[in-house]
Amino acid sequence: MPRETNLEKVKKLRELTGAGFKDCSNAINENKGDIEKSIEYLRIKGISKASKKLERVANDGLICIKEEKNQISIIEINCETDFVAKNKEFINFSEELSLICFKEKGNLEKIKKTNMANSKPVEENLISLISKIGEKITIRRSKFFDNTGGINFSYIHSPIKPNIGKLGVIINLDAENNNEVKEFGHKLAMHVAASNPLSIDVDNLDSKILEKEKNLINEELKNSGKDQKIIDKISVGRIEKFKQENTLLNQVWVMDPKKKVKNVISEISPNKQIVVKDFIRYKLGE
Repeated sequence: MPRETNLEKVKKLRELTGAGFKDCSNAINENKGDIEKSIEYLRIKGISKASKKLERVANDGLICIKEEKNQISIIEINCETDFVAKNKEFINFSEELSLICFKEKGNLEKIKKTNMANSKPVEENLISLISKIGEKITIRRSKFFDNTGGINFSYIHSPIKPNIGKLGVIINLDAENNNEVKEFGHKLAMHVAASNPLSIDVDNLDSKILEKEKNLINEELKNSGKDQKIIDKISVGRIEKFKQENTLLNQVWVMDPKKKVKNVISEISPNKQIVVKDFIRYKLGE
């Protein structure tokens, strides 16, 4: 592996885990340059407590949301630097792409084939923009929420323009459309932005993620030298904590740390008239 590539990966691993240069260098070498395996390696060794941290797919770009008549689309466009993310042409391209994303209901393949205002398809305009700006630009992911399954709410954190930023959330609630629900829906979208849940509830938590977490915890505890019975007991508690911290309904409510999200819902809707049906959280590069 070329030395420069190795150093870049070590730097990225340090940013993701907070571990020292030497430890990160050893982890990269031991795992043949694989960032995700290196994160696990450091955690098992007790050097890093990192969880849910993924190798970034790009350094910068924009998240764009388009909302109309209770329908919402979200799309992520990546570039290499913040300088380009602030470039007027890149922003204009992203804004038009957001409109196309809404029209094509988040279908990425259709988006790329759709003609833009200059009568050329998105993928052709993308190549032209890359050539002009001189950076790699990719259309990474998109999603669409229609208006047939409840009420949709959106949130962009620290927008550079309306509905454009680096972190976006969409929430779908099955609920009565009143002012109290609207206020809660917007606050819940802000909560998701801040707390980054992996699923709505424990039952929805990906079994592969849970199994991976169990294995990591067990491996980490084995290196502690504790008795197996103690390890088993600690492991059960750590897994339960992981479930609570990473499922939306069981998370501590960001607006009031004395409550959980499910408690807030019960207060607003004692008869379970508010149901969180779906959510999406796009953070740039994750």
